[in-house]
Amino acid sequence: MYACRTVGLMALALCLLTGLLPGAVWAAPQSAVQRQSQPDVRSGAFYVLDESDSSVLAARGEHTPVPIASITKLMTALVVLEADQPMGEMLTIRSEDVRGTAGGSSRLAPGAKLSREDLLHLALMSSENRAAHALCRNYPDGKAACVQAMNDKATALGMSTAHFVEPTGLSSRNVASPEDLAKLVLAASGNPTIRDYSTDADHTVYANRQRLDYRNTNRLVGNPAWQVNVQKTGYTSEAGRCLVMQAVIDGRQVVIVLLNSWGTLTRIADAKRIRTWMESRSQGTTS
Repeated sequence: MYACRTVGLMALALCLLTGLLPGAVWAAPQSAVQRQSQPDVRSGAFYVLDESDSSVLAARGEHTPVPIASITKLMTALVVLEADQPMGEMLTIRSEDVRGTAGGSSRLAPGAKLSREDLLHLALMSSENRAAHALCRNYPDGKAACVQAMNDKATALGMSTAHFVEPTGLSSRNVASPEDLAKLVLAASGNPTIRDYSTDADHTVYANRQRLDYRNTNRLVGNPAWQVNVQKTGYTSEAGRCLVMQAVIDGRQVVIVLLNSWGTLTRIADAKRIRTWMESRSQGTTS
């Protein structure tokens, strides 16, 4: 690869044409999506899907599985809801929920009793780790069966790169590609409970005689300029900051997947940049 550095100009030109120089890697053949004008997205990997015709509007690293952090909770919610257990059943936060979410934050102390409905609400809206763990632990036949159901559901959805080992996303072994996460978002958008809970602005519960107020982790939910139908945020040091959502942009229903954003506000800014890019393209087409 580096032999071309010491040759003459004619050979240098040949090396560039044949891709032997390190810099020529970036000139390698690209997909149709990559050849199009791309939005200025700062996240490490992203995927933008137009549902109207299943066209990929923009993407980077869309086929590579990476840690997905709390995006995991969308799959947890799907399998829990499909188990059709009583939503009003009271579940208790136990010590195993604390051990199972080591490294994560939670205000739900052991002994707290909440309904399955409230736990699901908090897991989706505020990314409550102990809530998600308790939901999976109380799945028919327990946590192992829940995680197996998550992997089975991924297979059924055609998520060939996805793999889950626990229900919260705290493990970096929960992985999927951006393209496969779009399939998860589409499946989640078909469930009215997930749509409602994930896009609720706030929710209050009472645990151990204490009032606990929770807010949505996605600030776009409360932004009147946005119509978000389903969403989930995530963060771990391995996954970076992540965001997936289905939203209406320029009159079109669009799925956006943003993974490994490096700054606190980058994923939100990226979503806004994608929206601006889509609207500018539309205006350029119709003008």
